[in-house]
Amino acid sequence: MTDVAARARALAEWHGSGELVVLPTVWDTWSAQVAVDAGAVGLTVGSHPVADAIGSSDGENMDFAEYLSVVNGISAAAGVPVSVDVESGYGLDPAELITRLLEAGAAGANIEDVVHGEGKRVRDRREHADYIAAARAAADEAGVDFVINGRTDAVKLGTGTFDDPVGEAEARITMMEDAGARAVYPVGLSTADEVSRLVQAVTVPLNVTAHPVNGHGAGDLEALRGLGVRRVSFGPLWQKWLGEVSAGELAGWAPGGRRS
Repeated sequence: MTDVAARARALAEWHGSGELVVLPTVWDTWSAQVAVDAGAVGLTVGSHPVADAIGSSDGENMDFAEYLSVVNGISAAAGVPVSVDVESGYGLDPAELITRLLEAGAAGANIEDVVHGEGKRVRDRREHADYIAAARAAADEAGVDFVINGRTDAVKLGTGTFDDPVGEAEARITMMEDAGARAVYPVGLSTADEVSRLVQAVTVPLNVTAHPVNGHGAGDLEALRGLGVRRVSFGPLWQKWLGEVSAGELAGWAPGGRRS
């Protein structure tokens, strides 16, 4: 627990520094080592890329114990703070979720408002904020500066679910900050105007998903920094890009194949 506490404290300090931190999203010890060797000071573990790597699928379909085993291996090998995407919590009570994450060596976690195990039900604002508050209380009780990254899919779900998706996301991230989230993650932002609006709605870092080569719809790393973004992760995009590049190269080695 001492090592986990130290890593969580470092992660929390970065989030409170006012500086932008890039946390590459990894899926195994190999990708974690590549990211650390490239200079990453912390990592995120994505449920989507891990599920693809182990032959499962995203949407809380992995066995949580198996997922945490992957997380434990990454944390042990990487030597840097690791934040884990736990979707909506895999049906666990917040206190049990935090306990199991700490045991796996996690220094932080994304917690989202779409409950995949219940037909993709979307938690209402208060329910999701209360879940985060309970997770915050459990981490504090354990004496760990665990970094909860409160995620909402309001923008991603769009007008089919909410009349004003960006406004809904704004309301949700402010409630999550009040509940104890140390970062917020409104998934699906695609423009500088959206990013700028939501950055200004909170005092904690706002997380955006970027492509490691193509950046974000709002611009490259420096553009995001200029907009006030303070946390960047890759979601499944790095893994997908590696797959696309590799498939193109490997095609030239396949019988009858031709390099694209």
